[in-house]
Amino acid sequence: MFTELARKKAAKYWEKSFEHPFVQSLARGDLAPEIFRYYLLQDRYYLEHFSKLYGYIAKQTIDKEVQAHLQKNAENLKQGELAIREEFFSKLAISEAEILTTPIAPTAYHYVSHMYRQLIEGTPNTAFAGMLPCAWLYQEIGERLITVGSPDPVYQCWIETYAGETAVEGIKKERVLLDRLYEESTEKEQQQMIEAFVISSKLEYAFWGMAMTLEKW
Repeated sequence: MFTELARKKAAKYWEKSFEHPFVQSLARGDLAPEIFRYYLLQDRYYLEHFSKLYGYIAKQTIDKEVQAHLQKNAENLKQGELAIREEFFSKLAISEAEILTTPIAPTAYHYVSHMYRQLIEGTPNTAFAGMLPCAWLYQEIGERLITVGSPDPVYQCWIETYAGETAVEGIKKERVLLDRLYEESTEKEQQQMIEAFVISSKLEYAFWGMAMTLEKW
């Protein structure tokens, strides 16, 4: 199946994400506030486009089940995750002016560009495949960290966001859809789906480092 094969090919980068100093420090509660702040500002840009991409892929796919799922994802993201980001912004006193004046980091820009490229140069299926690592990896991180928690209430809130049963069920549904699309695809498209997934996994890992170094152009 696609998801098992893709997960295996990207395993090295997932393990690096699990052990990354950003993730481990977040769990310990000693992640520097300015690093988390920078992460949130870059993630806002990423999620804004992530939500748009769900909608764009939904418009291009001819698979009605996939279309309905992606439209639901786009709406849920607007109402849920982006709302949570606003809550974090309020707690950390991140202003609209700061959002507008903080340049987009190279890794955030690259990751978003990669996903758009899958849709423009690939197919709706390759674009959908390239979006799975984000939600799936975060769900697994949340599942691992919730057992130990974080002494910092803000970081604990972040962990809880991705550790719930709703996240688990959403990933299960997405994996079933992508496994089916993979089986229905040509060999060339199957290869493109795997490649899109692996590149996204590499960029997920790079995203933590981007935050830790306050990456700039």
